[in-house]
Amino acid sequence: MDDKTAHNDGNGDLVKDIPIVPPSEIKKLNEEALKEKREAETSDSTKESVIYWQQTDDVPAKLSDLKETLKEVIGLGVSFDVIFREMNFAGRNAGLLFLNGFTNDMVVTEILTRLTYLKPEDVNNQALNEMMNRYIPHVQVERDTRLSKVIDEVLSGLCALFIEDAHSAIILDTRKYPVRGLEEPAVERVVRGARDGFTETLVTNVNLVRRRVRDPGLHVEIIKVGRRTRTDVSLVFIDDIADRTQVEAIRNKIEEVDLEGLPLGDKQLEEAIVNKGWHPYPLVRYSERPDVVSSHLLEGRIVVMVDTSPSVMIMPTTFLDLCQHAEENRQTPFMGTYLRWIRFIGIFASMFLLPLWMLLVIHPEMKPPGLDILGPQKNTEIPIILQFLIVEFGVDLLRLAAVHTPTPLASAMGLIAAILVGDIAVKTGLFVNEVVLYMAVATIGMYATPSYELGLANRMVRLILLIATALFGAKGFVIGTTLLILVLTTHRSYNSSYLWPFIPFSAKAMGEILFRKPLLMSRRRPAINKTRDNTKMGSDMNPRGEH
Repeated sequence: MDDKTAHNDGNGDLVKDIPIVPPSEIKKLNEEALKEKREAETSDSTKESVIYWQQTDDVPAKLSDLKETLKEVIGLGVSFDVIFREMNFAGRNAGLLFLNGFTNDMVVTEILTRLTYLKPEDVNNQALNEMMNRYIPHVQVERDTRLSKVIDEVLSGLCALFIEDAHSAIILDTRKYPVRGLEEPAVERVVRGARDGFTETLVTNVNLVRRRVRDPGLHVEIIKVGRRTRTDVSLVFIDDIADRTQVEAIRNKIEEVDLEGLPLGDKQLEEAIVNKGWHPYPLVRYSERPDVVSSHLLEGRIVVMVDTSPSVMIMPTTFLDLCQHAEENRQTPFMGTYLRWIRFIGIFASMFLLPLWMLLVIHPEMKPPGLDILGPQKNTEIPIILQFLIVEFGVDLLRLAAVHTPTPLASAMGLIAAILVGDIAVKTGLFVNEVVLYMAVATIGMYATPSYELGLANRMVRLILLIATALFGAKGFVIGTTLLILVLTTHRSYNSSYLWPFIPFSAKAMGEILFRKPLLMSRRRPAINKTRDNTKMGSDMNPRGEH
């Protein structure tokens, strides 16, 4: 009781004279000393908290000491869902620690029922080993002596069995997470194709991919990220295809993440390991479709899954890769190519249509012959650039309102936006018809972009080009477009060019981007992935599929 310790109070100052007490003495502290010790704790991880309360990370020998530590570390007796069930097996006192709601009751009951049949003569001095190896009929069972590791596993949904004087615990994987039903992703819908999409449960997402890629080389590594949340992050790749240097680089970046947690899932992890600055363009591709992810794995890409996130990250990616959609590969090569070109036109229209039209309005002498119909037929008191800015912000406001509007009211909101706002604004002379028309076309092009993040980035580029064109005319448009290309060229996705195969130019790869080639003619994986095996087919098969 006379030993003291010094610790940080969170403001950089050391607080002294905090008593160090073993777990057996915690209950003997008076309320004031215990309150002082609790308020002085500044632990930001389970291990630090365990060591703070019992000076070691070992599992206590006595269940009474264990309960005192659990009370302070995990809130036993305070949190209603933290359960510590005390029992006696073969003459040995035991305790089962688990979270109510995360545990499969039927499995746990079956295990406990089997253990109740044990007699003292059935186990020797190594009671824990005997129970784990002979009497627990379960698949995923492990033993650990670190109390912090045991608590972390329990918080993940597992349960832990403690035996008096064993100095360790048996960890049983009896998890039963709340799972949302498999549904087609709202962002990546296809006319024909699979209707299953990723959910918020990591194990389910991995199974959806393994169902499609039954390759022994498919590796799924697990990494825990976050000192407090201990979020499960999976690194998925095909070992004999993916570039191991790239896999190692991504793995190291994930392991080096030093955050309290990832409550917002994959987006926070992306900011921590990939896109750390203010650049608007995404460096990863998000997908909620298992078939799309499986296809990218077979091309040599690396996939990162985060527990509680229904979307996964695909790396590396490029600008033109983000412009492709699964629907193109669900149609014939000819129709897939047609749909791809329509999508490309819509994407580039969302970026350059409004600045080009405004440039021709400002400088009518630049209109090509036969395009005299371009330009406002009548002017208003509000300058064109101000009209564009108002409509731009209005469209963004409507987009945000649509996200937060309940589904039954969405139709009513659309009518209000289209009739009461748009139509009346034109009739009263606030906007010219062409401004509303071209803004609608540009907005449709933004929504036609397969990647939601890319669509938002293109919208910001359009806004900047509009302002540059309004201020500096043709020079502003040309300089702005040139700077955009330079910025995207210097933008790197894990040491890969963001504009590949346009810069650096690869005629063959560019052809595969512009044209959806027939399956049997696409024989090699994209060079940007630096795959160890770049062939998709056997060397004895010709492009027509004949041996």
